[in-house]
Amino acid sequence: MRMSFEDIVARARSAENAGFHGIALMDHLAPPAAGDQPMFEAMVAATWVAARTSRMTIGHLVLCDAIRHPALLARQAVSLDHASGGRFELGIGWGSVPAELVAYGVTTADGRTRVRRLAETLAVLRALWSGEVVDFAGEFHRITSVQQRPTPLTTIPVVIGGAGPATLELVTAYADWWNVPIYATDRLAELKPHTGRARTSIQQLVALVPSEAEREAVTETARRRYGSWHSNLVIATTEELVDHFTRLSELGVERFYVWFTDFAAPSTLERFGQVIADVGRPAVQGL
Repeated sequence: MRMSFEDIVARARSAENAGFHGIALMDHLAPPAAGDQPMFEAMVAATWVAARTSRMTIGHLVLCDAIRHPALLARQAVSLDHASGGRFELGIGWGSVPAELVAYGVTTADGRTRVRRLAETLAVLRALWSGEVVDFAGEFHRITSVQQRPTPLTTIPVVIGGAGPATLELVTAYADWWNVPIYATDRLAELKPHTGRARTSIQQLVALVPSEAEREAVTETARRRYGSWHSNLVIATTEELVDHFTRLSELGVERFYVWFTDFAAPSTLERFGQVIADVGRPAVQGL
């Protein structure tokens, strides 16, 4: 939010040049806690970025299942998969802001119901991506003798975030990546055994300190902007960040979604490239 398409593309290209593996966009009908701010639609934004980058994976953290029919989402995902040369990943969840869904008349369903809907959506996506004729009758979706072509170029990776038992069941059944939500990072070791074959990612809020002389100013700005996220906020130099991400990688984290407190200024992305190079093993994504 609060960025033009030109701003988003400039950051994506800076990140690509710095060695980031990919970019993840958000998906809401209104910017969370900032409803008066401008924001573009998630799949359109992903298409725009895919067309203007050459190497980065394009995805979302995460798409909201409730606002799209699975047949449409399946078609959109395959279209982006082909348009990007296989660089699209499907990050999907059951909705993190229930009030938004109510305000826009999408659904008044509770969390358990939305999880059940997401389970059906994932089943429908898998069936439609097979290219075979699909018949499906569920609690939320009914599809009769339909077939979607083309199929994905290879396999569209699925990213699911969450820590509840029902969500972890979906991770085990469908996900290539399990994203540990910010509120559950301290439970990584406890939850990991319940995620099947899915690889592990986390979201990390970072305030990069260019020099010791700037640490106080960076800290003040980061805490003013993201005070409520203090438990997930790391304020550090590039050397300190290398140590931080190395420790997490040794715990089995293979990808980091880095969220920068300065809104991913190109100079910050360039500096962070050294962290990526030094940590080496995990794939690092942002903004």
